[in-house]
Amino acid sequence: MSENLDAQSSSSTRRAIAQTFRLTGQITFWAQLVLGLVSGGILLFATFSANSSSGARGVTGTVSGTGSGTGLGIFFAICGLVVLGIGIFISFRYIRIGRQLDSSNPSNHPRKLETVQVVRLGLILHLVGILLTLIGAQAIVGILLTKSLTVSQIIPGTITQVDPSRVIQPLDIFVVQANTNTISAHFAGLLGSIWLLNRITKP
Repeated sequence: MSENLDAQSSSSTRRAIAQTFRLTGQITFWAQLVLGLVSGGILLFATFSANSSSGARGVTGTVSGTGSGTGLGIFFAICGLVVLGIGIFISFRYIRIGRQLDSSNPSNHPRKLETVQVVRLGLILHLVGILLTLIGAQAIVGILLTKSLTVSQIIPGTITQVDPSRVIQPLDIFVVQANTNTISAHFAGLLGSIWLLNRITKP
């Protein structure tokens, strides 16, 4: 009798964990996918615009610079997006693990050690992604600060031809927004991984 009760308790716990994996995986998957697509679109547009404006200036010879001046920031932001893509795949793995745990066939159930390793991998990936994206954000903010200080040194009433590459442009703000979206996506994945790790390692 007690063995039957233990089996039912174990089965109910496994199903609860399976449901947690599916729900957490779906939430983090879609949150990261939407934010990642938005950030990717903005960064793609920023990179294309920077290259186009740089080429145009090279022809006219009037302005030197790289357009938005956020090349280094864009590079690290793209690195953060690449890591986010792997994190999205990990979230999809969470959904699959939940389905496997909910299977009536015991041979389909993943081992606890493998499941913990997948969740820990998700944790590490999102921490690395946040680090890369923060480095990009710091580079972009530093460049914007330099631009704002340069413009503020112009004396009002004087006729001065300002280098457009030294002025804060809307494209710069878009890149900052893309970085913010990427950090938010990694943070969502990080929270999901922490929650799942706490759930499956709880005694």
